[in-house]
Amino acid sequence: MWRKAAPDINKAAFGGAPAPSGLSDEERTQFERLKVVYAKGIGYAFQLGLRPQTMYGIADSPVGLAAYLLDHDALSYELIARAFDGQPGGLTRDDVLDNITHFWLTNTAISSGRLYWENKLPFMEPANVSIPVAMSAFPDELFQAPRSWTERAYPKLIHYNKLDKGGHFAAWEQPELFCTEIRTGFRTLR
Repeated sequence: MWRKAAPDINKAAFGGAPAPSGLSDEERTQFERLKVVYAKGIGYAFQLGLRPQTMYGIADSPVGLAAYLLDHDALSYELIARAFDGQPGGLTRDDVLDNITHFWLTNTAISSGRLYWENKLPFMEPANVSIPVAMSAFPDELFQAPRSWTERAYPKLIHYNKLDKGGHFAAWEQPELFCTEIRTGFRTLR
């Protein structure tokens, strides 16, 4: 789940306010990371939410599409750059090029952003989630929600696990780990 900060934390981070008092070291670290995400990491989401039609340029050019997908936020860029530098860690150059090709051949770059247009809720903040929730905290995600925030945000939390690898595109870069997390997280509901 990408909505994982309690409303007070989310509001303070979004507004660039100082960290609320009483945060643990882990919470303070993630609060500061969340502030960076709001300041520098999700501009694409605001653009897609406000004016998705301005993104049609990426549907006209495979080079434009590649540029957008490779560098739409700083953490994702670092992940993809590692693949092109030949560093181990999940993705390969072929994975990245396959993903761009998939978007290009299916002409789904614009429609994949529809969720931002349809979303009318604050970013990173849950809204009345009353069903069981499983949370996997991947270290290279935009920010890694501490368990304490996740418990406050989701009263029916049934699974929380901090992982040692994976990020914003965990299903893509760590598919086996991602599937294991889904199975483990919802096993009690079978």
